[in-house]
Amino acid sequence: MSRHRRVSGLVALLLLAVSPTGAGGAPLPGVREGLDLPAARVARPVLLAPPGTAVDVPALRARVGPLLGDNDLGRHRGFIVYDLSNDRALWTVGQDRSYIPASTTKLFTALAALETIPADTRFATKVLQSATSSAPVPRLVLVGGGDPLLAGEEPAPASGTLPRPATLSALVRETVRALRAEGTRRVSIGYDASLFAGPAVNPTWERDYIPGDVVSPISALWVDQGLGPAETGERVPDPALSAAQQFGAALAAQGIRIVGSPVAVIAGEADTELARVESPALAQIVQYVLEVSDNEGAEVLLRHVALATGRTASFLGGAAAVREVLAGLGVPQDGVVLYDGSGLSRANRVTLAALVEIFRRSADPERSLLRGVVTDLPVAGFTGSLAYRFTEPASAAGRGVARAKTGTLSGVHALAGTTVDVDGTELAFVAIADRVPLRDTLDAREQLDRIVATLTVCGCAASP
Repeated sequence: MSRHRRVSGLVALLLLAVSPTGAGGAPLPGVREGLDLPAARVARPVLLAPPGTAVDVPALRARVGPLLGDNDLGRHRGFIVYDLSNDRALWTVGQDRSYIPASTTKLFTALAALETIPADTRFATKVLQSATSSAPVPRLVLVGGGDPLLAGEEPAPASGTLPRPATLSALVRETVRALRAEGTRRVSIGYDASLFAGPAVNPTWERDYIPGDVVSPISALWVDQGLGPAETGERVPDPALSAAQQFGAALAAQGIRIVGSPVAVIAGEADTELARVESPALAQIVQYVLEVSDNEGAEVLLRHVALATGRTASFLGGAAAVREVLAGLGVPQDGVVLYDGSGLSRANRVTLAALVEIFRRSADPERSLLRGVVTDLPVAGFTGSLAYRFTEPASAAGRGVARAKTGTLSGVHALAGTTVDVDGTELAFVAIADRVPLRDTLDAREQLDRIVATLTVCGCAASP
């Protein structure tokens, strides 16, 4: 007997064993209609929701207050803690002040992006064939769509890159196939980065940020965020031109002859699309930006928020758009001043109330799409910009529990995020010090870690 027949026979026997009817649909002798099974029990949840015990504020102050008074934090520090489980403000130090936020600015940018742009949006980098070129050879136009993560090559599997980016190499392969299909062997190259406007370098940034390899000029078209060849690792002065040059060189390596040098153009509506690659979804980009504190990615998101709200995709347009969106969500704007989306500008100012409201809005069950602002934050001691924090015995209790966005500039140190205390209460917190002497840099960071760890293990539940 074949294996197929044995299996079929077994299935038939099983069906007869569980079915109360025969082949013709009539009940089998001695078998009642339906199976006589006990009533199913309702499954209990595997993980119970945190009880959210109310916090005793005096006890909290007694535990955290001495840590906030440490001289390593400098002369200008602020702290706020909010009970998300019970929607209750607990304690604020420095409530009426504004602070330099550093990279906690990215929380504002991320929330505005998730609020205004669909989470599954992808940003396309395209190759068009110009319909208006009068040149003797066809002109290809490389069009930037504001993909912040477009890479030259596919990253190695062990590189840990998240999410997996679109690549210039894939775009070249698709372009070469299209050119060969139409018999084209010679082209000229144009490039269009006009989606973004205004200066590529923020006038409020420190002058050494660009030559000092801190950040690239912001562009709607770049490869590897404006980094040059791997052997140098330096940032290029014109990321869009560099992308076009790399594109042309890759085409030439595939046997396509490049005529002339790349030129900046504006793509025409009648141009024909030959190839495209698309970025990861917006939600993944936001996660990446928050986890690794990606400055370039945050500035690109700022411009997409501007476009989504009908503004010019520039520093000014993006900052105005973010403030408008957050005001609409109920995030207080008094005392908030934004000049960029990454927090590199020392001219930015935020309040503790505005920062903690970011977490309140993100935790709102009616706005589940915004939850990523909390869930995408680095995990203390494990991921992203917190991978090597919370390592000392005095702060180890926060490892694996607290999630926070770091903020770091010279003299500025901040942690803003959430934790769950030993009583099961979810707490939002902001701890920031923006006048830290340089000699106290490492001590100040460790002190902020201790503050968050103390919140986590406080055991400050109010008496019933």
